[in-house]
Amino acid sequence: MTPWEKALRSALYAIEQGHAVFPLSINKTPSVRSPHDKGHGCRGQCGKPGHGVHDATTDAAHARQLFGLSPRATGYGIACGGRMVGLDLDRKNGVDGVEGVNRLAAQHGFQVPQTMTVCTPSGGFHLWLSIAAGVTVPNSAGRLAPGIDVRGTGGYLVGPGSTGRAGEYALHPQRGQVGVQPVPAELLKLMLPKPVAQWSPRAQVAPDTASRALDGLVRVVLTAPEGTRNDRLYWAAAKAWAHVGDGHMGAAEVEAALVEAAVRQGLPEGEAMRTIASARRAGVAA
Repeated sequence: MTPWEKALRSALYAIEQGHAVFPLSINKTPSVRSPHDKGHGCRGQCGKPGHGVHDATTDAAHARQLFGLSPRATGYGIACGGRMVGLDLDRKNGVDGVEGVNRLAAQHGFQVPQTMTVCTPSGGFHLWLSIAAGVTVPNSAGRLAPGIDVRGTGGYLVGPGSTGRAGEYALHPQRGQVGVQPVPAELLKLMLPKPVAQWSPRAQVAPDTASRALDGLVRVVLTAPEGTRNDRLYWAAAKAWAHVGDGHMGAAEVEAALVEAAVRQGLPEGEAMRTIASARRAGVAA
């Protein structure tokens, strides 16, 4: 069985379990080529495939069509948001996300659920957790603790049965195919953005002014020439986090807007989130 055949078969099985899927390349990025030029804002409204996680489907026939457009696909993504959120626990480069989540559990008084768990090639794990309808969890990288990335609305996890450059993604050998368990309330609180700080009337900025400022920072990312995208993203994120600290912008809004702009410019989502998180940490330490 080829990696393509294995990925398709696994993706169809995931659909049977109620998950929305789309094909991934060996680099763990969407494998259907976008029908648009860089800088577009379409999320599938055009009706054509090639919009990454926005292509995700629970229809087996549609999934087969997407894989038919992706002869080099070696994996598939599980769309997060809606009723599911993912925890990506990295174990590499001296960082241990498993240790980090266990530390958070001890500090905040919750237990890590025995939920659907996928082993990653780096020795880490993806935990699948359910959330209530109507709850929006933003994506984040390293915000909860080093080595812990949250995959929420607009994010995705690599599904078991996928093959990446570093190896295969497989179900946890002890847990196997188990039900997706609810995210503990205390852990969910950590995942959600903190309330925007209150500020005095002298420091107030009109909502339209804050919106224009964020739009300007997004344009900085969208117009970055090749070779400067990461540097411009970091600069824009640093400026945006300063506005968040002043209470002029919301953290979730800033992160979502900058990640979307960076992905539209061709940066991998994970890399973009790490750059934005790094800019935030630098601002806190300053």
